[in-house]
Amino acid sequence: MSASSPTAPGPSGSSGPSGSSNSSRSSHSSRLPRPGAALALLAFASLITSLDYNIVYVALPDIGAGVGFSAQTLQWVVSAYAVAFGAFLLLGGRMSDLIGRRRMFVLGLSLYALSSLAGGLATEPGLLIGARAVQGLGGAFLFPATLSLVNTTFAEGRERNRALSVWAATGSGGLILGSLLGGVLTQVLGWRAVFFVNVPLATAAALLALSVLPADPARETGRRFDVPGALTATAGSTLIVFALVQGPEVGWTAPLLLGSAALGVALLAAFLFAESRNPDALMPLRLLRDRNLGTGMTVTFLFMATLGTLPYFLTVYFQSVHGYSALRTGFAYLVPMGAGFLGSLLGGRLATRFGVRSTLLGSLAVSAVGMVAIGMAISADASYLDLVPGLVVFGVGQGIVYTTMFAAAATGVPARDQGIASGMASSGQQVGGAMGLAVLVAVANSGTSGKSGEALRVAAADGLRTAVFLAAIGAAVSVLVALNFRRTGGKGAARTVRA
Repeated sequence: MSASSPTAPGPSGSSGPSGSSNSSRSSHSSRLPRPGAALALLAFASLITSLDYNIVYVALPDIGAGVGFSAQTLQWVVSAYAVAFGAFLLLGGRMSDLIGRRRMFVLGLSLYALSSLAGGLATEPGLLIGARAVQGLGGAFLFPATLSLVNTTFAEGRERNRALSVWAATGSGGLILGSLLGGVLTQVLGWRAVFFVNVPLATAAALLALSVLPADPARETGRRFDVPGALTATAGSTLIVFALVQGPEVGWTAPLLLGSAALGVALLAAFLFAESRNPDALMPLRLLRDRNLGTGMTVTFLFMATLGTLPYFLTVYFQSVHGYSALRTGFAYLVPMGAGFLGSLLGGRLATRFGVRSTLLGSLAVSAVGMVAIGMAISADASYLDLVPGLVVFGVGQGIVYTTMFAAAATGVPARDQGIASGMASSGQQVGGAMGLAVLVAVANSGTSGKSGEALRVAAADGLRTAVFLAAIGAAVSVLVALNFRRTGGKGAARTVRA
């Protein structure tokens, strides 16, 4: 990722050297005795959160067998984290502004450590799902605190851009490391180790923060939290995902299912109504009138609901259909993760040259093509080499998409609203992943009921192929949605913005 691209804001939503006017609060690096140590710690926090994302995917089959999840409910190991993370992102960002960034950084890491310990000790599905939800809450507090610390600790311009590049590259590397480490730990020590490994890492980072990061200023008065907004948004999203997950097992017309879905929709409607009347709204609805931000939220939702579900289906395909060990699965992820890392490095440069909108449209189309190629290669008798071309095309495209979709969403948003705009786009990403996974898992498992042995293996491969093709169609739809972004130029626009 190129954080220095003047037309492509970095992960924080900052508009770069010329797009922000908050230098008065951001030029703090000269006061730090060890700015390099502060950056290393912030990058380490990024590594922890990204590492945990893939490390759990690789261990999913072992987790399901060890704790007693069904094929349909296993996705809650992923969805519980995603829903909690997405629902509390806006509150986490606001708490960082009001309570203090270092305090929220330490709190997020502490929740991460405690919930990881609880997850490793879990003996039944409910306990593990609860631990993953708390882990998601910790991530929602940690993510905005980390990004805002980067923005306020390092001076705006070259210094901050370099810091954002280090932070982003470490996060991308964590995805690759998570695949390998997940396989090694699960193979050698068992699935519980993928949770226990977070405990010393997060604890050490939290303790180091007290001496490495700048102290928080006095707490600002006269502003309040939108706790009702956070609770209604979280509860509404959770109930809807619950309905989608349980539908195939209890029946789509079951009273519990219909009641959950109806209550979820009602809570989300109440959330939107309350936000429209709250001067301290968790999600200021006026921002949705911004064409780029509204389109960006939809694109990030569709991205995770379609392209973002592939790691789950690849894990099931490798281990359940072809019998890969957890370690072999970790190595199998090296190709798509390495291609994604390359794509993330290319994204900023391409956006600078061709414009954010054009780069995003092209990379979404490339990702959809890669998804189709992967679907065509999935079968009970296929080899890993059959998947490689699709994995490479998909990985590169997906890496560019991830770099540019947040940039496109933030383009044109006033500097004072960049933080909340980034949180809104990230919330769409997390909730979209949970809802998309629920629907596609139901599709993938629809033909496996009552089968066993070779018949089950063939049916599982067929179902996974259908789910991947549907995800590719969804990715193609996101291309049409992304056409609504305002046009931005390439090099010429970059010069205009810089001026």
